[in-house]
Amino acid sequence: MLQTVNQRLDPVFLLVVSAFIVAGGIHYQTPMLAAIAAEFQADAATTGWIPTCSFGGMLVGILFFVPLGDRIDKRALVLAKIVVLALAQALMAAAPSIAVLAAGSLVTGICSSLLQSFIAITAETAHPEHRGRALGTQLAAMFSGILFARIVGGLIATHIGWRYSYMLYGGMLLMIIPVLWARLPSSRPTTQASYRDLLWSIYRLLRAHDGIRRAAAIQFMFGICYGGFWAVAAPMLATLHRVGPTGAGLIGIPGAAGILVARPAGRWMDRAGIMPVVLTGICAMLAAWIAIGFGVWSVAAVVVGAILLDCGLRTAMVANQTLVNSAVPDSRARANTLFGVHVWSGNAVGAFLTSWTFAHFGWLAVCGVAMTATVIALLIHLGVLPVGKTAE
Repeated sequence: MLQTVNQRLDPVFLLVVSAFIVAGGIHYQTPMLAAIAAEFQADAATTGWIPTCSFGGMLVGILFFVPLGDRIDKRALVLAKIVVLALAQALMAAAPSIAVLAAGSLVTGICSSLLQSFIAITAETAHPEHRGRALGTQLAAMFSGILFARIVGGLIATHIGWRYSYMLYGGMLLMIIPVLWARLPSSRPTTQASYRDLLWSIYRLLRAHDGIRRAAAIQFMFGICYGGFWAVAAPMLATLHRVGPTGAGLIGIPGAAGILVARPAGRWMDRAGIMPVVLTGICAMLAAWIAIGFGVWSVAAVVVGAILLDCGLRTAMVANQTLVNSAVPDSRARANTLFGVHVWSGNAVGAFLTSWTFAHFGWLAVCGVAMTATVIALLIHLGVLPVGKTAE
């Protein structure tokens, strides 16, 4: 009996720990961008390519690799990606230029898409009545990993040097690779479709499900807000308030308030459905960018805005991710691909837009971009702005 319980608990615990470690990969750089720019004598627009490539890489990985989880064992996908991910960190630690850092960020983003495989495995093993809670726990581990990366990245960049952050992350990956190899459970394929048909079926899935389209579109807009904020937070704090990498990293503490709302949001989703949960997330996002707008004059406003930003994003994401994983049980990898593509393309677009906007027009213009995206998300959620018709 005890052996059976251990066999059930060990993989779940392993997924949570692994999600915590892997999730931080593309976020160590967030508080280090100003330090990186100083070393290479680059402006915010140039260093903005580092987060833009990492978010874009995540998009590529989700689109072209995650769907394979419906056709082959997800375990094989996870192990292959995590090995390449560790190698990418060695490249970034020794990077002689921003171009090499951006290339390493691209590979890191591609391989970090294995987080979507973790989510699919969790959704497969969870009881339908508690799927929101289970995914909330998994996402909370990911959010905690992001928080850890931002704080540690800032501290290391200030006291040792930004390159050591990549060395630390690579070392943590090397620690969990053998454990994943030994304990990560295998999954059973749900389709034998060719790779081409598998990718094409993602488009058909998007056309067929209005709820998935709406959830994905809202998270795209939220991605613009979230990726945009963290791509320029450190340069903004350094430029306007002379806050260094440590201070920028510490903004991640209040900015990770979403960890506290992920599980409650999942339970609320299980009880009340998606509409009130996502609406609450959108309202929090609107309040966040109103507060962040005052960041021109006050660091405290940035802190308050970061709290609301993360709470809004995580509340909506837990609800939307639960809906996506419940809508098509036999196509969860492809459904997560759709969702992830919209999330990370939003992050990539947001990082590019806000880096360019901040360099040319300043912080208030960045806030205008994010507020526009949030209002569009609200209109989509309320049904005022359609997201296409369901295929007949």
